[in-house]
Amino acid sequence: MSSNIRPVATATAAPASASAPSRRTLLRGAVAGSAVAGAGLAFGTASPASAASAASREAESTERITTPAQALRRLAAGNERWRTLRQEHPHESAYVRRRLVDGQQPFAIVLGCVDSRVPPELVFDQGLGDLLTVRSAGEVLDEAVLGSVAYGVLELHIPLIVVLAHQSCGAVAAAVHADETGQSLPAHIQYLADQIRPSIDHSQSGSARIDATINANVRNVRSRLAAEPDIAAKVASGRLAVVAARYDLRDQRVRTLS
Repeated sequence: MSSNIRPVATATAAPASASAPSRRTLLRGAVAGSAVAGAGLAFGTASPASAASAASREAESTERITTPAQALRRLAAGNERWRTLRQEHPHESAYVRRRLVDGQQPFAIVLGCVDSRVPPELVFDQGLGDLLTVRSAGEVLDEAVLGSVAYGVLELHIPLIVVLAHQSCGAVAAAVHADETGQSLPAHIQYLADQIRPSIDHSQSGSARIDATINANVRNVRSRLAAEPDIAAKVASGRLAVVAARYDLRDQRVRTLS
């Protein structure tokens, strides 16, 4: 993967109230001064280990990943295999299936969009038991999404959260269109647009506005997650990182966003 990707910036996490009104406010607006827990973490050129055999990849499934940097390297190697058409679909053997009956130890949480073109296990070439995936249109946060992410962090002790946006996001395009025209969207789709609206980049126009909003939205979601008290505590201890990233459909590459 590209070696010119900039590291993720850091700031101090803002405290968040546990009350319901504050939570709704949190979900509807960006958190000023909130943190990204991932200083120095970025997808970069995959290491030579990424070319290891499928057999050695199976052995990886028994190794416990405990740091954000280890987790990000594993994802980077998998995305390198995917985008160069060397994907291995690891950890699908009978042995792995039997071992997972007794429990799971996923090494990363991926909060991604529901778009059928961006399944995290394929994009990162991972297998059974590797990723805890949470998906909502436009990576929109609600209580179910927050609870699912919190489960991975607090109960499974996963060291990395990747918020994964993607090129040509339909949810973002719908939100931008509704904002520009004033038209209401059907049923619960309006809820999605309302959550994305604070991220709309009005300094751009046309397709550039949609593209810029995709990036702004995933950064805001990352910041909101990092501001959650339980998550912020893990970040402060160095046991967890929260990273914003974007998948481009044209070259199938995942890039981190600062």
